[in-house]
Amino acid sequence: MIYPNMTPGIFLSRPNRFIAHVEISGQVETVHVKNTGRCRELLSAGARVWCQRSDNPNRKTKYDLITVRKGGRLINMDSQAPNAAAKEWLLSGGLGPVENLRAETVHGDSRFDFSFTLDGKQCFLEVKGVTLETDGVCAFPDAPTERGAKHLRGLQRAVEEGCGGYVLFVIQMSDVKYLYPNDTTDPNFGRALREAAAGGVKVLAVDCRVTEDTMVIGKEVPVVL
Repeated sequence: MIYPNMTPGIFLSRPNRFIAHVEISGQVETVHVKNTGRCRELLSAGARVWCQRSDNPNRKTKYDLITVRKGGRLINMDSQAPNAAAKEWLLSGGLGPVENLRAETVHGDSRFDFSFTLDGKQCFLEVKGVTLETDGVCAFPDAPTERGAKHLRGLQRAVEEGCGGYVLFVIQMSDVKYLYPNDTTDPNFGRALREAAAGGVKVLAVDCRVTEDTMVIGKEVPVVL
């Protein structure tokens, strides 16, 4: 993934989950935050950020906040990036030679991020973006997500029906140790993840090589259940 028209800035404040105030070229700009999560550990006053300038004159905000520096790490916080990166990864053979790749596929009462055929089997994959990190250890989710647990239960049912089921945690940074379910924040999701894994859903995590204006999936990261 490549982001054109990127500009550095300094994060100042976040009045609500949709916008932030960022100093860009000496001016205070109201920018769109492409992540409605809390992200409190990322967006602290004075943090170095990179924003993408839009060429759409009808937008209320001229910039989207994409990348933030936290300590020595660059972290992509665009919530749309994991799906785009996962598609690139699947097409490049991340799981093997997939066929009939489709986005946003309904199966049962769930809508999964991707469906595809692998080794002749119908498969479904759900993507989860990860930005919560402490000392190189990542956790998901950073806020309760009943929708996330519902997706896991749907994947488990698909496996019971003879399909392949995958959940892919896309960690939007590099150089991390492992990922674990954040039971403190959402014990229901952690329970659903463990049940899905026990039921045959493949639980995968990958890190990403992130620069100020790019993000691409890197290597596999252990998931500690």
